[in-house]
Amino acid sequence: MRPFTTHTGRAVPLDRPDVDTDQIVAASALRRIERSGFGRYLFADWRKDPSFVMNDPRFEGATILLSGPNFGCGSSREHAVWALEEAGFRSLIAPSFADIFRSNCTKVGLLPVELPGESVDALMDAVRAEPGTELTVDLVAKVVTGGGLEAPFDIDGFTRSRLLEGLDDIGITLAHEAEIEAFERARPARLPSLPA
Repeated sequence: MRPFTTHTGRAVPLDRPDVDTDQIVAASALRRIERSGFGRYLFADWRKDPSFVMNDPRFEGATILLSGPNFGCGSSREHAVWALEEAGFRSLIAPSFADIFRSNCTKVGLLPVELPGESVDALMDAVRAEPGTELTVDLVAKVVTGGGLEAPFDIDGFTRSRLLEGLDDIGITLAHEAEIEAFERARPARLPSLPA
């Protein structure tokens, strides 16, 4: 996965609480077995409304999504995260995220940032007032800046490290390849093993 250190980009204000994964990507779009191709289904039902914020050309190309609390609730489908990533988002900022959704984000390099509700509201206000406003999400310094705001955020050390290094679950395992090979060489031959 692509490492995440610092990202600067425009944001889109999706001022809704409890956005669930079925709203992010409807179940009817889950017929693919690949991880790609879900970006076009992102918020498909809501996009039918011409006034939906992501239909506003002023926010086209946004790479940071601002939202209300409990973003990503509902089912644990990874497809929602894949759709956001494929649509070009690098970071999501909200007062809170559903636990499984947050974990799924970090496994593909999408950074979920939890900020106090008043900070998220201030960012949304700034972006609505000036849609070209750029925000910077700095994982190294653990701070979001832009729109007249500087807001620190917390993230656990393990998740921060894997994002900074661009390590998905397979990458984390392969970082220990030498130790794994040494262990396998030292295993008694009488124990079951996988063919090479």
